Amino acid sequence: MSGIRITKQFSFETGHALYGYDGKCKNVHGHSYRLNVTVIGSPISDANHVKFGMVIDFSDLKLIVKEEIVSVFDHATVFNKNTPHIELANELKQRGHNVLLVDYQPTSEMMVIDFAKKIKKRLPQNIKLFSLKLQETATSYAEWFASDNE
Repeated sequence: MSGIRITKQFSFETGHALYGYDGKCKNVHGHSYRLNVTVIGSPISDANHVKFGMVIDFSDLKLIVKEEIVSVFDHATVFNKNTPHIELANELKQRGHNVLLVDYQPTSEMMVIDFAKKIKKRLPQNIKLFSLKLQETATSYAEWFASDNE
């Protein structure tokens, strides 16, 4: 049977700061991110299967992405764990803010790589992650394709 791609869209609000950057994004600021997750597989061909005709149930894909990405990053502020602003991050945490310290510069490019790793680990064996598109603004986004990372 044919390989079919399906896409589910997500949105979340996240703040970040790019330490060492020479522009405005060195300051703490936020984005309304939009994430498109595309997977590829063959539709289930067993007519007796409850999910007959589906590559993956959209609700199953939604659960994976919500648990791994949206619930973690939504309304969080992301800093590289080596940021010189660690005192600010710790102060925010102490005041009850959701602060994530990651081992990468929290650019859209690096976030989409992180997201791909997390989603791939959770997909059923017969489903492959095809691509991710992380839109930071109306005109700026980063994309990850499995074919570029094999």
